[in-house]
Amino acid sequence: MLLNDKVAVVTGANRGIGDAITRTFLANGARVLACVRDPAAAAVTQWLAALEAEHGARVQTIALDLADETSIKAAIKSIMVASPRIDVLVNNAGVASGSIMQMTAMAELRRVFEINFFGQIQLSQGLARLMARNKSGSIINLASTAAMIADPGTLAYGASKAAFARATQSMATELGASGIRVNAIAPGPTRTEMFEQMAEAAREQLVAASALKRAGEAQDVANVALFLASDLSSFVTGQTLRVDGGIV
Repeated sequence: MLLNDKVAVVTGANRGIGDAITRTFLANGARVLACVRDPAAAAVTQWLAALEAEHGARVQTIALDLADETSIKAAIKSIMVASPRIDVLVNNAGVASGSIMQMTAMAELRRVFEINFFGQIQLSQGLARLMARNKSGSIINLASTAAMIADPGTLAYGASKAAFARATQSMATELGASGIRVNAIAPGPTRTEMFEQMAEAAREQLVAASALKRAGEAQDVANVALFLASDLSSFVTGQTLRVDGGIV
């Protein structure tokens, strides 16, 4: 119960890595404010019912569309109404994009950065104020090894995640005085819907380049998020932890 009585906000909470993080946090005693694009969607309703049956009524959905500034502002207000204290923020939601540089439309580049970078920063700005009031908190940003490995076709996605990893350092430096730690996780190839969207050759190449010779599971990332959210990492901030099976 590493997160007993803590309140965590998780974006993109109902799918892939976000789902694994939400379930892991609930299993460790946290109350979770789960940010999803459409809380009324049938799939979200079923997911929520399954979580409540397993963990009790310790999860609440919040509508959030990171491509919409108005939605982000409304989500911040909803979160503040739902809880006067936020202990953990996991910026997990994101969008994939793949095309070579010469074929990447500027509209697509802006769309990817809007969701993977600008929207995440805006949400963090709002919730960091709430954390600062309590002089404590942990912000966990989901980056990617695509930020460090320049494979062909990763211009938009990789650059947006590189910006997010770099922003993590500035956030940690500036928010440390308020007792807020900020770290990033950079997953390698991980078995999620996004993983299945990759070309098979690209997936195989990344797995072959790793020391462990396998793709990661969402739970592998969730375990690291649990560490960063808990007091076990109380002296860790400004770091990007690679969870990639040893791609060196």
